[in-house]
Amino acid sequence: MKDYHINIFYSEDDEGYIADIPDLKYCSAFGETPIEALQELALAKQAWLETTKSEGKPIPLPTYRPIIYQLRSA
Repeated sequence: MKDYHINIFYSEDDEGYIADIPDLKYCSAFGETPIEALQELALAKQAWLETTKSEGKPIPLPTYRPIIYQLRSA
């Protein structure tokens, strides 16, 4: 199974980095550096998946692909 795509970007409003997983709704994390945001996202992802499983909800498959990769394979 492929893993989920991760976005990491700087937020002027938050004055730090945001990391998120588009396929996992509302799964995101904050960090003062990109590495910190990624580390926090790993924890958020684990909690997201555990909570979703415990609630008996389906886990979405990784499907998100940034537009640059969609254009390249077209």
